[in-house]
Amino acid sequence: MSHYILKVDCSDKAGLIYHLAEVIYHHGMNIEKNSEFVDKEFDRFFFRAIISGDVDLEKLRLDLTSMLPEDATIVLRARRKKNILLMATKESHCLGDILIRYHSGELDANIQAVISNHDSLRELTQKFDIPYFHVSAENLEREDHEDKVKALINEFNPDFIVLAKYMRILSPAFVEPYLGKIINIHHSFLPAFIGANPYKQAFNRGVKIIGATAHYVNNDLDEGPIIAQDVVAVNHEYSWKDMQKAGRNVEKIVLSKALDLALDDKIFVYKNKTVIF
Repeated sequence: MSHYILKVDCSDKAGLIYHLAEVIYHHGMNIEKNSEFVDKEFDRFFFRAIISGDVDLEKLRLDLTSMLPEDATIVLRARRKKNILLMATKESHCLGDILIRYHSGELDANIQAVISNHDSLRELTQKFDIPYFHVSAENLEREDHEDKVKALINEFNPDFIVLAKYMRILSPAFVEPYLGKIINIHHSFLPAFIGANPYKQAFNRGVKIIGATAHYVNNDLDEGPIIAQDVVAVNHEYSWKDMQKAGRNVEKIVLSKALDLALDDKIFVYKNKTVIF
C-alpha cells in the first residue's frame, strides 16, 4: 500500500474538510492522519493529511481542484526519502551533527554532497563517504563564484539546500531559482549583533538568553519565513566562549528540527510566515 502527503491551502469556506474527505474516500483512499488550521486574520485554510491506498494521483488532483476555491494550492506527492545538499564554510558543528544523524539513520534524507567555499571540512565529510566540493571564492567576483556553485547544485537537483553555517551572503540572483528550498541557521542575535563574533558582542552586553533561528532564505537577509527557534538561559558566570558553545548546541538542535519538518512536508509558507503541523 502506498502512502501520500496531501497539503492544501486556500480561502476558507464552510464544508472544506467534509468535501476533502469525501473526494479522498471516493478514490478508495484512507486518511491516516490529518491536521487543519484557519488563519482568521486572512481567512485562510490550511490542511495536511497522510493518505494511503492505490490511486491515480492526477485524477485525484483534478477532483480536489474542482471542489476547492480557485485560489487553492495543492501539494500531492508520494512519501519518499528526499535529497538534500549541504553547504558549509569552516564551522563544523552543524555539518557534523547532520552527518552523524545521517550515518545513524536518524535523518530521513539522502545527502548528495557538501559544497564549501573552504577546504577545511573535507576530511570530516569524507569520513561519511559523502562527496565534497570545494568552490573557492578567492579572486572571483561574487557572481562568478555563485555561478560555479549553482552549476554544481543543478547537477544534483536536490529537494532542499541546507546552509550548515555557510557564511557567505547569497545574492537575489542566486536565491531566486531555489525559493522555498534553502534552509539557513543563524544565531538569534541578528540584527542586534551583526558581524564578527556575535557571542563576544552578546557577552559584552550581558545578555541573559541566547538562541538560534532556522528559516527559509529569501531575498531579505535573515528575514525569511521562520521554521524553528529555541533559546537557552545564560548568566554572568558564562564567558563568551561558554556562550558560543551553548549557542552552537542550540543551533544544531534548531537546524535539525527545521530539517525534519521540511523533510516530512509539515510546513506551509504564507505571507512570509509559516504554519507548521
